[in-house]
Amino acid sequence: MFKKEAFTGELKAKTDKSLESLRKDLGRVRTGRASLALLDGVRVNYYGAPTPLTQVASLSIPDARTIAIQPWDSKVAGEIEKAIQKSDLGLTR
Repeated sequence: MFKKEAFTGELKAKTDKSLESLRKDLGRVRTGRASLALLDGVRVNYYGAPTPLTQVASLSIPDARTIAIQPWDSKVAGEIEKAIQKSDLGLTR
């Protein structure tokens, strides 16, 4: 027989994991409004190491259709542009 507590805990853990995955997927849905979640998977080649975009630049949304990216190191701006183009998100300048 199953122990009710063990089964409930395992079910809750799996449900929480599924819900978190759904939240991430829904955050990436293209709705015509800018969303920083679109850039979550973008990795920048930062001194030879793939680094999340959020760790090399400040990200903001100044208006509904614009995402502003301010690199902390100006030398990495080209790498950020390459990473966004490689990501195949369909974003333009």
